[in-house]
Amino acid sequence: MEVAELKMFFFEDDGLIPNNPDLPVLIYRNALSEDPNQAEEVFNRHQWLNSWTNGIYDYHHFHSNAHEVLGVMNGEATIQLGGEMGKKVTIHRGDVILLPAGTGHRKINSSPDFTVAGAYPNGMDCNLKKGLLKDRPSVLIDIKNVPLPTNDPVFGQSGPLIKYWLQK
Repeated sequence: MEVAELKMFFFEDDGLIPNNPDLPVLIYRNALSEDPNQAEEVFNRHQWLNSWTNGIYDYHHFHSNAHEVLGVMNGEATIQLGGEMGKKVTIHRGDVILLPAGTGHRKINSSPDFTVAGAYPNGMDCNLKKGLLKDRPSVLIDIKNVPLPTNDPVFGQSGPLIKYWLQK
């Protein structure tokens, strides 16, 4: 299974935000077009659990101990991926963003109704890191030790995650 439009970005370590040295960020445009409000259910069905519904923090942050999927349920937002020198991307209702462990992300602005659902492979708990130098050695180790997910959060045993993360 493929998505109508796939965006893929690799980000290098910028000295504060480590990003992921091995895995790209994947954006599936309009992957939840049938019913974006079912994002959590779709993710949970494919073993992306510990799900939540809310927004995206407006400061650079990352998770060093878990990969994360975000599905846009309502509205749109401009987000920045990869840290201060990263890429600004506009995401819309129905889009799905796969963030490998270590990938910096923040919301720059959004429509008032902007809502995302998020989840983690096999319900992993995630930490919240802000790129502090004191955390540096441990987060680099954490990122390397995060297991790869076994399922794509939208398509299960097929989809872009399988192709670009597991079969690379």
